[in-house]
Formats: sequence, C-alpha cells, structure tokens
Amino acid sequence: MKQFWTSMLRNPSGLIGLLIVIIAVAVALFGPLLFPIARAVGVHEVHYAMIIILAMGIGLFAPPFGVGYYAACAIGRVDPAEGIRPIWGYLLALMAGLIIVAIFPWISIGFL
Repeated sequence: MKQFWTSMLRNPSGLIGLLIVIIAVAVALFGPLLFPIARAVGVHEVHYAMIIILAMGIGLFAPPFGVGYYAACAIGRVDPAEGIRPIWGYLLALMAGLIIVAIFPWISIGFL
C-alpha cells in the first residue's frame, strides 16, 4: 500500500492527470447509475453509451490509475514518467473527440 501512495505522490501527470483519473473513475462507477437519470432528462441511450465508452477509454490510459497506460509501459519496458510526454497528444485528441460527440449527439446516433 505504501508503494501505491508513493506512486500517487510522484504522479508524472500532475494535478490535471489526477483530476482526469478522478473523472474517469467517477464515470466508471456512476455511469450505470446515472443512466436512468440521463434517459429521464431526454438523453438518447446510444448517445449516453458512446459518451461513457469514450470517457472510460480515456480513463484507461490516463495516469496515475490508467491500467492500459501502465500495461503498455510494462510491455514496452518504458518508465511511466518518461512515457507520459508522447501520450499527452493522444489523450488530448481523445478528449476533443469526446467533447465533439457530447456536443453533437447526431454523430453517435445518426439521424434518428
């Protein structure tokens, strides 16, 4: 457990990365719970699912809890602190895609 907290304190992505992870964890935990509320408000089921899937995909690679990120670093034998620089562009592109899909629902549901 001490190693976990030490790695959290030496987080290479800083405060922004930590906040992204918190958002991703919240989405993964509360996504299914918020579905009935989103449906009651009028959010299309497919649109909601696309937003959750994209957000969880971002969380998979966002350090410090990004299991996919750490698995890729372990497979490639790259130090996570060094591997964070190249991945920022990828994460920013995913965030832009998530924002676009969230703003324009017809991208995910077609013209229903």
